[in-house]
Amino acid sequence: MEEPIRLGVSQCLMGESVRYDGGHKLERFIRDILGAYVKFVPVCPEVECGLSVPREAMQLEGEVESPRLVTIRTCQDLTDRMLAWAQRRIHELKKQDLCGFIFKSKSPSCGMERVKVYNEKGPPVMRGLGLFARAFKEHFPLLPVEDEHRLYDPGLRENFIEAVFTLKGWRKTLQTGRTMANLAAFHTQNKLLLLSRSPVHYRQMGQLATRSKSLPLKERYREYEALLLKTLRLKPTVKKNVNVLQHMTAYLKKALAPDEKQELLEVISLYHEGLTPLIVPITLFNHYVRKYQEPYLKQQTYLNPHPTALKLRNHV
Repeated sequence: MEEPIRLGVSQCLMGESVRYDGGHKLERFIRDILGAYVKFVPVCPEVECGLSVPREAMQLEGEVESPRLVTIRTCQDLTDRMLAWAQRRIHELKKQDLCGFIFKSKSPSCGMERVKVYNEKGPPVMRGLGLFARAFKEHFPLLPVEDEHRLYDPGLRENFIEAVFTLKGWRKTLQTGRTMANLAAFHTQNKLLLLSRSPVHYRQMGQLATRSKSLPLKERYREYEALLLKTLRLKPTVKKNVNVLQHMTAYLKKALAPDEKQELLEVISLYHEGLTPLIVPITLFNHYVRKYQEPYLKQQTYLNPHPTALKLRNHV
């Protein structure tokens, strides 16, 4: 059986009662809906480094770039304990072949951005990172990461999950063997998806996927993967999606009847004007691709980058 997509996740988001107050922060979309398609690797830094449930609340103190993790009431400094554990845990997570991580927002251990850092100079500065989240991002700087609060944004949610599924596709390609044929096949299938994120990176990756550059195969794969991960961190925009939709229209222009072509252009225009979500033109393209069996578009992951049941393109 094919290995499932593995995602790291802050354990409290799965409904586990591991927070300092004995509670949890269950996110049903993450656990119940996304969880139907991925295998989660739950992590609770505070419990796993040996702290109890419940426990004294903590906060970050000191400098934003190197804060200390300190208990609020007794002022116990847990920084070294947390960092030592984080290094061991990250070493274990390297073996899990994670395709991304979903952090708990604002947490002094798991927050990936805008965590309060307290100091004696005035009000807290909201530019900190949780100690585990910082260590994780330093070790996996290009891996897709989000927090549950940012996933409320439909665009960020679609962007993150599309990146996760694409990265899994890349890992599957690596497992089949590092050959020029496999690299070219992956790039061909993902051309429009990459174009929707970065036309510049799309062209650079296209050069690597052909023999136009004199590079050893190992180096070629290394450079391609680095560009892929950078590209997946970029967010598609309406303008870039319209460019891709117009690009796809060219592949169908000989097959479409005049009224079908007119309908397609009208639907693209409505999306461009913000009057319909992306799923509307995508659904119409999928219909015409099946109807006319257009071979190039039929293999494009852009048209079906993740399970339809997730409804991610209904709101972007």
